[in-house]
This record gives sequence, structure tokens and C-alpha cells, in this order.
Amino acid sequence: MSKQTKKPWQGRFTESTNEFVEEFTASIKFDQTLAIYDIRCSLAHAEMLASEGIILKKEGSTIIKGLKGIEKDIKKGNLSWSLELEDIHMNIENELIRRIGEVGKKLHTGRSRNDQVATDLRLYLRDITDQITHYLKHLQKALLELAEKETFTIFPGFTHLQVAQPISFAHHMMAWFEMIDRDIDRFNDYRKRLNVLPLGSAALAGTSYKINRAQVASILGFDSVSKNSMDAVSDRDFAIEFCSNSSLLIMHLSRWAEELILWSTPQYDFISLPDSFCTGSSIMPQKKNPDVPELVRGKTGRVYGSLFNLLTLMKAQPLAYNKDNQEDKEPVFDTANTIKDCLKAFILLVPEISVNREKMATAATQGFSTATDLADYLVKKGIAFRDSHETVGKIVQHAIQSNCLLSEIKLEVFQSFSKLIDNDIYEILSLEGSLNSRTSYGGTSPSNIEIAIKEAKQRLFNVSL
Repeated sequence: MSKQTKKPWQGRFTESTNEFVEEFTASIKFDQTLAIYDIRCSLAHAEMLASEGIILKKEGSTIIKGLKGIEKDIKKGNLSWSLELEDIHMNIENELIRRIGEVGKKLHTGRSRNDQVATDLRLYLRDITDQITHYLKHLQKALLELAEKETFTIFPGFTHLQVAQPISFAHHMMAWFEMIDRDIDRFNDYRKRLNVLPLGSAALAGTSYKINRAQVASILGFDSVSKNSMDAVSDRDFAIEFCSNSSLLIMHLSRWAEELILWSTPQYDFISLPDSFCTGSSIMPQKKNPDVPELVRGKTGRVYGSLFNLLTLMKAQPLAYNKDNQEDKEPVFDTANTIKDCLKAFILLVPEISVNREKMATAATQGFSTATDLADYLVKKGIAFRDSHETVGKIVQHAIQSNCLLSEIKLEVFQSFSKLIDNDIYEILSLEGSLNSRTSYGGTSPSNIEIAIKEAKQRLFNVSL
């Protein structure tokens, strides 16, 4: 083993690491993702060591200058990583010593790779969380713009995948908006628990050096410092919670994807997706496949898998840090990249959706979708809802046997079921009448939707595209 690749922990060992074990235990192939965060962590630590007199100020300045030089080379892609040096921490430390000499060995004073990696990963996830919430707000803006255009567009509302009641297409889009609102709330709430500094916990028991953890927290933008050194180095709740929030988010996106796929089929023909977001078939020249939403739907399993991966990883770990925790990064990195890609796909896709209003309105007439309006009409005439429900059920049965819509039933036939039905029933049974009547808070009436869009815009006022 060359002097350059000498391991910092080699002193206690009499044999070199087995070649297979070296590759099996190394994490540098994937944890180089944390390189910039590791530099930030080390810069804050070096500044604190110097300000507290644990190392000389001159030494601190030399270390900081060396770290900033390494950071520049990392950003340019000019730094190579050594498998023999196992992980991102030892690679950067070794490079620092190579550049500035013996003083570089003082950087690791008062810390361990255990608290170092926990800090790096929190810094990384904090940035990812901020990116995701930013993307989510962009997606909300795209939904609002679509909803604003389609406020008066009549759409068949479904339950059990059967036409249930007429709604506004904008109302459906605003349902998606509300899902995203909850996702944003979850990530914002999660960020509070994420933004706690582990650095200074050392290996598991803290350190005897008079370090200033509050100073490091301030430099790195953490709200507080961890209260227990054992918990701090072994905790991966924050990684699990990130994957949990991401799983809920990708579930929402998958539900949207399924609807977009259905709506774009010839059987529905409610919307058209842009050619630039679809692909063709290698054998069937007529095909236009909705590959983007299909892939989003498919990637749901990938994100769920990461969540269960981490839950299983942690389920039987004793305190404190264990090598198992090296396995936390790849699921987290993959989830972060998958979520960002899926959000970007929808941000680009939603504004390009073309709406077939005529098909939507025609579909909304099917399935006797205004039957509930007829039942409500009778209730307002003084009939108990259960009795009204039974009467309307009989009227629907008549319409099925007669192969006609409710609005096509003659008044005298209506009156054979209930004398309380009058000419005004036809306005009640119209799609527009049904839509306009749903004025309860959160309902589908266009007047409600206009208010909902206005309130949503106010919440997003500070978000700029």
C-alpha cells in the first residue's frame, strides 16, 4: 500500500485489507454524491476548531484554503476517487493532506466519520427537500393555469370508475392541486426535524475537545444541534421520513398518471397528450403511447422499494453506528433523482395537455349522472331523502328500460312517480344546472372554483417561474 493511499485507521492492523473486502466495503462509488456537502461540513468544522483555539488560526486558514481548492476541482470534475480510501470523507482528507501537508491531519480533530456522514446526508437532503418543494409549487402553478382555462368545462366525475355526477374539469385539477399542497406541507414539516446538526457527536460519545457545536450549526444553517450523541450518529429516521414523504408524493403522481393514460385512450378521448411526450410502436404504425405517464406510474414501485429498503435496514440495529448504515445512501439518492425527474415530467407535460370539451360533456350525460340532483329536488319539495332516493331509483330503472336519459323523460311520466315534479325539473337535470347547484364549500360550482383558484394564487404569490 502506497503512502498516498495509507488508511487513517491502519495503525491497529497487521495485514492489508483483502482485495474483495476492500471493494465490498467501499462506498466511494456512490457517496461521492456527498462531496460538496462533505467540503461544506469540513469548512465549518475547521473554522470552529480555529476560533476555539483547538488548532492555530494559521492552521485553520491553511486547511480552509486547501478545502476550497479541492471544492473547485470537484465542481470541475477534476478530482479522481480512490477505492482504497473507501469513502468520500477519507478521499477528501487524503487529498487535503497531499496538498497542504501534515497540517491537514488536524482537520479530523473532534469528529468521526459517523457524525460527519450524518451531517453530510442531512445537508444533502435539506437541499433536495428545498428543490422538491420548489418543483411542487411550479407544478401547482401549471395546474392553476389549466384549471383557470377549464373552469366551465363540464367533466364526468367518477366513483368506482363509473360516471357519478357532473363536475367541472377545473374541479378535478384542483383536487390534484390539494394533493400537492399536502405534499408541500409534509416536506416543510419534515424539514424542521431534518435541520438538526449531528456534527460534534463524534463516534458515539461526544468529544473531550471544547468544541462549539452552536457555531457550526450557525455556519451550516441548522436550526439546532442534536441532544444525544448516540442517537445522532445512528439515527436514520430523517432518511426514512424523506422516502416516506416521497412515497406519498409518487403515489399522487401515479394516480394522475393513470388518469392521463385512461383519458387519452380512444375509448375516453377526453384529452390529447403532445407527440413530444409520447412514443410509437416498432410494429404498429398507428400507435401513440403515453410513455411518460406510464413511466411515472412505474417508478412508484421504485420509490416504495427505497422506503422498505431503509425500514428493513434499520429494523434490528443496536445503538450506535453500524456499517449497515452505508446502505442508506443509494436508496435516498435514487429516490431523490426519481422524484425530481417525475416532477419535471409533469411540470412540462401539464401545460401541453389538450382538452376535448365536447367528449367530456357527452360522457357527463351518461350513467344518469344528474340522478342525485333529482333526489335533492324532491327533498327540497318536502320528501325525506330516503324516500326520495327510492323514488329516483325507480325513475332511473324506467329510463334504463326505455333507453333514454333522465332529461328525455316526459313530465307526465315524471309525475307518475311523484306529483311534486314540475317543469323546473329540466333545468335541474341539465349538466350546467347540476354544476351550478354544487355551491357548498369545496363543491364543484364554477363560482366556487373561481374562489378556490384565487385563494390558491394568493398562497403561491411569492413563487415565480
